[in-house]
Amino acid sequence: MALGFWLLYIAVVVLSVIVFNLGFARKLPLLKNVVVYTGLVIGCFVLTFFAIFMPVVEALIAIAAVLGIYRIRLRIHKRKQQVAG
Repeated sequence: MALGFWLLYIAVVVLSVIVFNLGFARKLPLLKNVVVYTGLVIGCFVLTFFAIFMPVVEALIAIAAVLGIYRIRLRIHKRKQQVAG
């Protein structure tokens, strides 16, 4: 039971970091990055309790996929603009 909770917690943290980096991360100094990721890890502990009864991990996977596709399309669009312009 405890192992399942910690595995779920690790999955939530990893997916939250991926989603944060794909969608919201900015270039920050090291200390500010430490503060942001510490808050993210603490917040994921609360999300893990929700993930027991709700599809939090599945939603994070879907969000990561959508943001990943968006990033790829944005990069392709910028390359086309550079070539054309």
